[in-house]
Amino acid sequence: MGERLAQAAAEVRLGGEPHTAWGRLGSVPGARGLARCLERAQATGVPAVEPMSRLAGQLRATRGRMAGIRARRAGVLATAPLGLCFLPAFLTVGVVPVVIGLASGLMKGN
Repeated sequence: MGERLAQAAAEVRLGGEPHTAWGRLGSVPGARGLARCLERAQATGVPAVEPMSRLAGQLRATRGRMAGIRARRAGVLATAPLGLCFLPAFLTVGVVPVVIGLASGLMKGN
């Protein structure tokens, strides 16, 4: 991404068409907003600091939400293997001795 950004900036500095240079950068997945901010700043002459800060904040918030979703999903997906490991142990240690005790008590009672 850094190389693409440097290449587009160099192209614009050397007299290339801003729309074309930033448009190529915008074709990179996830870079469309960045390319639009830079193209707008180039066309209007307004500094790109404020729009870039807003864009960075939005991207950080989106990444934070996505990380939370992935973390919750991992917790759900971890439940099945844990259940498959602990259920046999629970049955072996907790349930089987009780059943054997009850069965032996019934056998002695007869």
